[in-house]
Amino acid sequence: MTGAPPTLLMTPGPTRVPARVLRAGARPMVHHRSREFLAEFAELLQLIGPVFGSREVVLPVHTTGRGAMEATICNLCSPRDEIVVCANGRFGELWARIAETYGLVVHRVATDWARDIEPGEVEAALDRYPGSRVVAMTYTDTSTGVANDVAGICRIARMRGALTLVDGVSAIGGMPFLFDEWDVDAALTASQKCLMSAPGLAFVVLSARAIAAARSATLPRSYWDFREIREHAAKARPDTAGTPPVHVMLQVVEALRAMHEEGLDRVYARHDAMGRWARAHVSDVGLTLQCQGFQRFAPTLTAIATPGGMVPEDVRDALEAHGVLVAEALGPFAASAFRIGHMGDIRLPDLERTFEALGVVLADRAVARTPRG
Repeated sequence: MTGAPPTLLMTPGPTRVPARVLRAGARPMVHHRSREFLAEFAELLQLIGPVFGSREVVLPVHTTGRGAMEATICNLCSPRDEIVVCANGRFGELWARIAETYGLVVHRVATDWARDIEPGEVEAALDRYPGSRVVAMTYTDTSTGVANDVAGICRIARMRGALTLVDGVSAIGGMPFLFDEWDVDAALTASQKCLMSAPGLAFVVLSARAIAAARSATLPRSYWDFREIREHAAKARPDTAGTPPVHVMLQVVEALRAMHEEGLDRVYARHDAMGRWARAHVSDVGLTLQCQGFQRFAPTLTAIATPGGMVPEDVRDALEAHGVLVAEALGPFAASAFRIGHMGDIRLPDLERTFEALGVVLADRAVARTPRG
């Protein structure tokens, strides 16, 4: 018996979970203190370090990516600390919102969502606000498809003595990240995007400077206390500070095995090729990029503008009817664009199928709008 193929999930997260990863998460319950689970957890910590480009201990944080952002603020900052936030997208702005909630003094820079962050803007802000202890940014922002110059911004921040916080949720695992080489202080990602697993688990890496800052920071934290999490993860036989989402962890370690089997360099090259292919073929279907002027585009998603008079929701609904699920645009682009994710387990044939369906949808709509003679 045959039927329509399953819906192709082309969103920027959660992303498609490979069959082998699904099977890893479908095992009978494993106790989180059992030898079986602790062996899996130890392998996870070993395999994820190179994905961050770091020799530091990776901290499992039992939360979402947004929770990890909040936890990072709680662990490294104190009330009335000054923070420079690169806010050129929804998730850059999210750093600012979280910081303000906790009583930090926020200085926003690069607030134009259609532009890259220029490191010089950060340098000027740190000169203007010399009391700033922290600079926060996204690596890629899924609201726009930008890839920010993390290395350049970290270099500027380091010269000014500021800690750097990087949201890498939609990037780490899909593009190179060099935590140690770029001198980053805190970086985070989550399970549901490039790590090809279910939502519910995040990972954070801290530099020695960040670890020292956590000792003196005074914002409240308990469940998300990085000091306790690190104490457990850094053991000779690592374990978790509390009960983790066991099956999500089992999925992540299996996903990491798959990534290392493919080879991280090949994983990154595959994502880069998909990003280039998607951007090159937007014009083939008569559309344009949502933000056309970036110096660096994310290889993990593509944001596409819809023509005047065309409602993005109608395009998304029509694509879903053709078996392809894409995502709504965010913020100021919500009424004029949509987003295609191509990260994690997604391959070039998936993109080709997506654009084939998009071409059919647009052709059908063009016919529907043509006046009858």
